Amino acid sequence: MEFHLWLSLAFICVMGALSPGPSLAVVVKNTLFGGSKQGYATAISHGFGVALYAALTALGIGVVIVKSPILFSFIQYAGAAFLVYLGIKALMSKKQSIDLNETPSAEKENVQAINGWRDGFLIAFLNPKLAIFFLALFSQFVDANASYQQKIIMVSTVGIIDTLWYLIVAFMFSRGPVLEKLKRNSHIIDKVTGSFLILLAARVVVN
Repeated sequence: MEFHLWLSLAFICVMGALSPGPSLAVVVKNTLFGGSKQGYATAISHGFGVALYAALTALGIGVVIVKSPILFSFIQYAGAAFLVYLGIKALMSKKQSIDLNETPSAEKENVQAINGWRDGFLIAFLNPKLAIFFLALFSQFVDANASYQQKIIMVSTVGIIDTLWYLIVAFMFSRGPVLEKLKRNSHIIDKVTGSFLILLAARVVVN
């Protein structure tokens, strides 16, 4: 995988991880209620769930390429269109808020009985939008000659970045609240991410 393409993938993964959402809320709540150990467990299992989705998507795209290059081209252009949609949506977004008092779907009724390994994995794997996102994203990087090594690099990049970010979040929240800073800058993160997603989608048209 060419280095500049890897940087593009890594950048999107970083910006996606930084964007506030349900996953961040789960990691924060598990850290606040269960301590650093449960926060770290949530971060690691979430990264595993995301990487698993990414692996299934990468392998699926490879099958499509072998069986039907025309279908893959359609998926690639559809993926580019979806990235443009996500980019525009991000550019038009306003500041987001994260309600720490709302119990996420992956968490059971008793917030004191925290199971970070379960919650982190479920909040990632039970999110069907991840499959659509990775299908759109990976179709911009996988070509007919893509090797398993390239796919492993892509999947590893996704999983490691996601895990590291939420480990940092768990570390910070086990030592003091920083959520307000992230919330205040969430619109800036969205603007940068949106612009980059649109530029990435434009590569399909240019090539």
